[in-house]
Formats: sequence, structure tokens, C-alpha cells
Amino acid sequence: MTEVVDSSGRQPPRRRVPGPARPARPAGSRGSGRPQRPGPGARSARRPAPPRSAAPPRPLRLGRPRPRLRMVGLALTLVMLAFVLRLLQVQAVDASTYAAKAEQNRYVVHTLAAERGGITDRNGVALATSVDAYDITADPTMFTREQLKIDDGPEQAAALLAPILGRSQPDIVAKLRPKDRNLRYVRLALSRTPQVWTQIKDLKRALAKKAETDRSTVNVLAGVFADPSSKRVYPNGDLAAGILGWVNAEGVGGGGIEQQLDKTLAGKDGKIRYAQSGGRQVPTAGSTETPAVPGSDIELTIDRDIQWAAQNAISEQVGKSAADRGYVIVQDTRTGEILAMANAPGFDPNDLAHADPATLGNPALQDAYEPGSTAKVMSMAAVLEENAATPLTHLTVPNRLHRGDRLFQDDIDHSTWYLTLNGVLAKSSNIGTIMATGELGRTQSQANRMLYSYLRKFGIGGASGLRFPGETRGILAAPDKWSTSQQFTIPFGQGFSINALQAASVYSTIANGGVRVDPTLVRGTKGPDGRFTPAPAPKKNRVVSTATARSLAQMLESVVDDEEGTGNKARIPGYRVAGKTGTANRVDPATGKYHGYTSSFAGFAPADNPRITVYCAIQNATKGSYFGGQICGPIYKQVMEFALKTLQVPPTGAKAANLPVTFEP
Repeated sequence: MTEVVDSSGRQPPRRRVPGPARPARPAGSRGSGRPQRPGPGARSARRPAPPRSAAPPRPLRLGRPRPRLRMVGLALTLVMLAFVLRLLQVQAVDASTYAAKAEQNRYVVHTLAAERGGITDRNGVALATSVDAYDITADPTMFTREQLKIDDGPEQAAALLAPILGRSQPDIVAKLRPKDRNLRYVRLALSRTPQVWTQIKDLKRALAKKAETDRSTVNVLAGVFADPSSKRVYPNGDLAAGILGWVNAEGVGGGGIEQQLDKTLAGKDGKIRYAQSGGRQVPTAGSTETPAVPGSDIELTIDRDIQWAAQNAISEQVGKSAADRGYVIVQDTRTGEILAMANAPGFDPNDLAHADPATLGNPALQDAYEPGSTAKVMSMAAVLEENAATPLTHLTVPNRLHRGDRLFQDDIDHSTWYLTLNGVLAKSSNIGTIMATGELGRTQSQANRMLYSYLRKFGIGGASGLRFPGETRGILAAPDKWSTSQQFTIPFGQGFSINALQAASVYSTIANGGVRVDPTLVRGTKGPDGRFTPAPAPKKNRVVSTATARSLAQMLESVVDDEEGTGNKARIPGYRVAGKTGTANRVDPATGKYHGYTSSFAGFAPADNPRITVYCAIQNATKGSYFGGQICGPIYKQVMEFALKTLQVPPTGAKAANLPVTFEP
């Protein structure tokens, strides 16, 4: 509405506008609007008041939503915060731990066994080799109740596998139910043939097929697998078993060359890591593999054929003599290479379960025994080298000789012998040897020290150079430790001990012109690349002069060729043979007392141009003769003839020296 203003600038008075009409007041009411009380007579005239109606219901009032929304929002915030914190813990704080657990459950790591190198003789003939085989393995987590829905899964699997693997059921159950429940890989059996794994696979397949049609059947072999491996095989059975040794159940060399050169033969195992699901490899998942490095092949110095001849000969004689054991060694006199090392009785490394524990090892290197008269050649070498006598020096040998605290005698009663030094060796006189070595010094103490120095030069009491497992050095006391009797028994081979290889090496030293060459068993190795690496050259040292060695060879010929010699049974038609017999009192290893004899024969041929040394020893012959010339001389002849023919060594055709054995007083 527009306001009106007059000419003086003042607003005119407003007009009152009548409002809405008010309702009429009831009679008797005052102007104040309050009701008036009725008069005295008015009560009866008033109408009764109508009944008062009930008060109308109060309208509903809605609650305020904001507090409730705040409570719900706070709760959701706390829940989300918990999820965020847990996610932060899993993905950040404990991420590596959970990742490792996931890797452990998802990925499997298997060892890839390296192929073991072979062992051959000097001509490449296999003596030990490896063939395809399988390591039977299992995943223990696949035998739990959660996987198989049965409680006795390992027991059922073991009952099926035990007769196939040749293992006891408790052993298999223990592997299938390990203490570590997270263990995913165990080996149930090593180096089983492909036929064994085929049998297990067929059984697994049959159980799986039956489980598809019969829900009550459980394939308890689902968690059994196989890793390609190899099995050690010795094609020639017990031939050279003492040299080769064996490989144990863990695939590690347990004796002989297999043990000595285990690292070279074994190579280096590899590893493969791959994802798996349900016990099967996931081909699409990434895997890593470190290939195995095959072992190197070992080429030995022995000749398989000569080894067979030596082993056959000693085995027959040990049986005929009902002896405890025997050994034969064949050695190349020029190079020191061992062409054969045979033991009887032996063992078959293919069947160790049925082998006699007493036959394991290599007694030719591990037995220490008193050599007897074969050691006299060292005493004679010292006497000749020191110019104490010559092969023709005369010695009057009585029937008995009193020295120290003993009365010495020869192996047979005899009247006084009139022998040359050559005859002392030919007739193997103990008394004559004591007398000759007594000339090595002005006093007996000086003579002892001189003889000891030569024994050491020949390798007695020291390592042979082979470094073979279990090899003995023998026993040789220092000269100031020699007892009263040892001063006079050591010159003829009693009172100290050696092994068979040391005895053979003595004769090879003489045959090689007085130069000792360390014996060797290994010619070299051939690596995975096919490259052949020769073994290091053996050590050499001069023991006696060439002249002394030549004189000793002629004296040793008299032992075999002369009718009065003790080695007639070792003669080989057409060849000049040098040799020496030995019969020594034997110390029984069980009691430590003398019991029985050690019978031996050692020599080389051709005597004037030596190529081969043969040594034979038999322990405790109890049937027939026990003299070395009688039971070992024939073995020497048999093995030497075979070796000469095998190596195509011709006779020299030269005449023997025929040194005199006796002299006229």
C-alpha cells in the first residue's frame, strides 16, 4: 500500500479500519468479559450442562535422526579402520612372512641328483657304473586327514609300498607322518629300478580309477612321486671290490676309491623349484632350475684281466689251505702303477646286505703283519750298499746262534753251513742274515741305526702314497726303542709289521734299479666335457745304487733257479725270475699272541730287465703246507705268467748269473 503525504510533509492521520466482528457475549456478562454468577433463583432455571468430551490425543513427535546417524557412522568408521589396520599389517608389516608361507605351500623344491662318474680299468673297461633309477618320494601333507578324509592314510599307503620298496611299514609311516606338519618332501627309497616305479605307478592308477566310481575308495598313493636318479652297478661282481669299495644308501662312497674320490665322482647336485597344485606341477607358473653337474670318470691303473687272474688264483689257494685270508699285488716296476690288487675272501658290492662284514675293506692295504724272510732283501741291500759284504762274501753259519737274550736258529736243523752272502739269501738263513747285518756298524747300536735308515728308505713305517681309506703304515719302532731280541729279529723280518703293498713296493724298487716310485692306483680323470686329466706324477727317490740293485736281482735269481734255493716252485720256463720266500710267525689279531704263520712270496720278472712285480701272502693256512715257497710260489708263477703274456713281455734270452750258494771251507 502507498503512503500519502500532505503538502506540509506530515502524514495524515490513519483511518481505523474495522476488524472482524467479535462474537456476541452471553447475557449477564460484564464488560470485563468474565462470566457473572447467577442469582439465587437462577440455579433451578439453568439447563444441565452437556457432558465434557475426552481430551484430543497428542500428536506424535519424530525423534531427532542426527545422533543415530552419528552412532552408525562411528561404528562403520571403526570397522573400516580395523580392516585398514589389518590390511596394513598383512601387506606391509607382515608381508614377507605371509609371502614366505604362501611360497612354501605353493612352490616345491626338489634336488636334481648329479650322475655319478664311472670307474674303469686302464683299458676303459667299466668296473663301476651308474644306471637309470628313481628315488621314490612323497608329500606328507597329502596323507593327512584333511586331504584323504581318513585317519590311517599313512598306514594304508605303507602297507602297499613296503613290499615293493623292500622297506618296513613303520619306517614308511614315520616318513609319511613327520613331526613337522609343514614338510612337503621326503624320500621313501633311493635308487630304485624303473620297474619298481612302474609298479607303483600302475598301483596309483588303479586306485585313482577305482576312486572315480566308488566314493568309499581313497587313493592313498596320490602323494607318492618319483625323482629321476641313478643306481650304482658293478658289472664284474666281486672283481676288484676291495679297490672299488661301494656306495651307501645315501649315494655316498662308503669304501675304497668310491670313498677316496667321492667328491670327484659325485659331481654337484642341482635344484628345481616349481609351482604345484594337488601334487602336480603347474606348467604355466614360473619355475627355476639349477642343472646338476655330472661327476668325473675315474680311470684306474689296474688291468681287469690281470686282476681276474690274481683274484682267481688267491681265492683257490685260500680255499685249499683253509686260510683266514690272502692277497696278491701286481705292480709295474717302472711306473709304480698297480696292475692288480686281489683279496680273498672278497665281497660283492652289488649285494652288501649279504656280505660278511669281515670281508669288507681292502686287507691288502689294511692288514699289518710281520713279513718274515721276504724282508731279508732289505737287510742284504743295506749290507751291499754300505760295502759291508759282497754277494760272494763267505759266512760260516752254525746250527744255533746266541745273541742277546735268545738262541736263534734257522727254519730247519742243519750242520754248519758254509754259505756265500748269496747263499744266505738263497737258503733264507736267519742266522746268516743276523751275522751279515751285524757288520753294518762297529757296535750293535750303530748297526741298528743303519738298518733302520734303509728300512725307512724302502717305505717301511710310512705312507705308501696311495692315501687309500683305512690304509695302515705298519709298525716300525725307532732303533733306540728296539728290544734286545728285536735287534736281531728285525733283520730277518720279525719284530716290525708292514702291509702287502709295502712288501711289493720293496721288490719293485730293486727291480727299478734302486729307485722307489710311489705306488699309484689312479691314472687320471675324465670330466663331463670329455677331457682327460692325467694323475700327478708319483714321487721318486733313490734307495740304493743301480749296482746294488743289479746284484740283489742276481741274488734273488738264485732263490728260484738254484736247486738249493727255497723258491723252485716259482720258476717260469723261458724267463729269468727273481724272487724270495717268506714264512713268519703270525700275530693273531684276536689274542695279540703268536698263532699260525704268514706265508709269502715276492719277486719280479724278467730278472735282468724287470717289468712286473708280483707279491702274494696267505694268513694262517691250516691245511697242507704253510711254507711260503710251497703255497705262494705257485700263485706267483700262475699270476706272473698271465701278466707277462697279457702285457706281451718277451723273454730276454740272456743266461742267468748263477752266483755260487756255498763255498768250500
